[in-house]
Amino acid sequence: MNTTKHIEQDDLALFAMQLLSPQESSAIALHVEHCQECHQELASIQGDLAVYAHTVDLHSPPALARERLLKQVAREKKVVPIDRPADTEYLGRSESIFRCGIYTEDDEPQKSGGAGKLLPWVGWAVAAGLAITTVNFYHERNALRTTVANDANQLAQFTSDAAAARQLMDTMNDATAMRVTLKDPKAAPIPQGRATYVADKGALIFLASNMEPLQMYKVYELWLIPADGRDPIPAGTFHPDSRGNASVIMPTLPKGVEAKAFGVTIEDEGGSQTPTLPIIMVGT
Repeated sequence: MNTTKHIEQDDLALFAMQLLSPQESSAIALHVEHCQECHQELASIQGDLAVYAHTVDLHSPPALARERLLKQVAREKKVVPIDRPADTEYLGRSESIFRCGIYTEDDEPQKSGGAGKLLPWVGWAVAAGLAITTVNFYHERNALRTTVANDANQLAQFTSDAAAARQLMDTMNDATAMRVTLKDPKAAPIPQGRATYVADKGALIFLASNMEPLQMYKVYELWLIPADGRDPIPAGTFHPDSRGNASVIMPTLPKGVEAKAFGVTIEDEGGSQTPTLPIIMVGT
C-alpha cells in the first residue's frame, strides 16, 4: 500500500471487500477521507462490486484476482501459527474471514477445493448486496420525502386560495365597507335615471342623477310607455336639486299596465298629458 501518495488500486479493492487487517483498513480509511482521487477510485470500485454482487451468480474468482488475494494473504501475520501437512493447501485469509482472523491449535484445517476458492468472494458479495439494498431504501426515502413536500405545498396553496376567496366575499358583503365610484373629474357627468316598476300594483320608484338645471318655468316629466302600443302615460314631474339629483316616488298609475320603456321629456311648469319631443332620456 502506497501511503505517501495514493492507495494502489489492488489495495482499494481489498479494502472494499473487507479483506484487510484492521490496521491497514484504518490507514486506508484515513487516507481516503483526505484524498479526493482515492475517494473517487474507491467509490468506483464499490459500485462495480455492488453491481457484480447483485447481478452475477457466485463462482470461483478469476486467476488474476486470486493471485492478488494470495499476495495480500502472504503479507499478513497469523496470530497462532499452525503446522500444516505438506499435502494440504490452505487459503489462510479466506479461513480468517469466517473464523474471526485467528487460528487456534484446536482448529481443524480443511483442504481447499471449490468451496475454498468461493469463500473469499462471499463476504464482499453479501456486503455489496446489503449496500445496494441500503441505496434503494435511501432513494425510496428521498422520493417519499419529495412527494410529501409536494403534497404539503399543494395543501398550503389550496389553503391560501380558500382564505383569499373568503376574504374577498367578506369584503364585498361587509355592511361597513366604503363604496366609492371613480370617474374623470374633467369629464361632464352623464345624466342617469333608474326606474323600479311593479306592473300588477302600479308601483313606480324613479331615481335620477347628474340632471342638468332647467330654465325657469320648465320641468322634467317621466313617461311610462305601454307595451301594448297605447299612448305614453304621464308618471310625474320633477326638479333636480343643486347636485342634479331628483326622484319620483310612487306616482298615481293604473294597475296592470306592462311597460315597454320609460322616458323623460322637458315640459312647461305643471306638466303635460302628451310628451313633447325630443325624449331626452329613455330606458327599456
